[in-house]
Amino acid sequence: MTNASLGTLRHVEVRQAWAHEARDFTPWLSENLEVLSAELGIALELEDTEVAVGPDQYRADILARAPHDGSVVLIENQLEEANLEHLGQVLAYLAGLNAQIVVWVATRFREGHLSAIRWLNEHTDDPFAFFAVRLSVVQIGDSQLAPVLNVLERPNEWDRQVERVSGLSDIAKFRRDFWTHFVSRRPDSPRLSPGYMGSNVWHWIEEAELYVVQYLAQNSVGVYLRGAWGTTKASTWPQLDPYVELLEKRLREAEAEDGYVRDSGHHWCVTTLRVDSRDTDNWDQMADWLDKRRHVYEVVLRADSGPAA
Repeated sequence: MTNASLGTLRHVEVRQAWAHEARDFTPWLSENLEVLSAELGIALELEDTEVAVGPDQYRADILARAPHDGSVVLIENQLEEANLEHLGQVLAYLAGLNAQIVVWVATRFREGHLSAIRWLNEHTDDPFAFFAVRLSVVQIGDSQLAPVLNVLERPNEWDRQVERVSGLSDIAKFRRDFWTHFVSRRPDSPRLSPGYMGSNVWHWIEEAELYVVQYLAQNSVGVYLRGAWGTTKASTWPQLDPYVELLEKRLREAEAEDGYVRDSGHHWCVTTLRVDSRDTDNWDQMADWLDKRRHVYEVVLRADSGPAA
């Protein structure tokens, strides 16, 4: 028997994969959160990137959410060795963003940095959790570059917490199964992380600086607009106002019987499909409706002629 030819795994400089931290790595990680999820042991749902924090307008790299309990997850990235300046920023962001889980990603951690994360885990109670994650890039021969994330520090009881979370609730299973069906039904729609269990799917429309959000509830599905993370209702209403008339017109043209309504709460410009969303016989209709309505919103917000028409 001839032995198969085996290659040699080698580490390469991370900047061969991502030349710039903010322009390259942060967008990549935000679009591939399942890679980090697999290492942490929990699902992550993207909320926003480059989030402004405090009066000095510092920016947190990635803000996510753990859908099993709604915890806010702060992810801070460094395409270099960890430094104490970033640790200070992380602690400031923790307070400013009301985060419960902090993930610090860097290419190298000194023992002092790991000791600081260890101390935080030992001196804070649930729901706070702090992680140090080492980033590296590997390659075999001329193969594609592959990212490697290794968790160096985590809370002492984290594995037990993950075991408890892995026993998914009925609502988490329902959401996961529907969004899995949605992806198979509408494969050309914006991608979702495998196993996604959130109630909302967010689509950032840069031209309007607004989110188009699809939501899944037990007796309905819907689509609405909202402002960037951290913005208030008062500051968002002027952004929405130029689009409302055209948006209402396009939605009514698409399907008048959809029951388009305005919500006076924290969600704006809502259109809702009333349906028993637990009934899997309705899932094709729900998936088609959600995808088509999202498209209507995005066309209006991205109109080359501007919001007025």
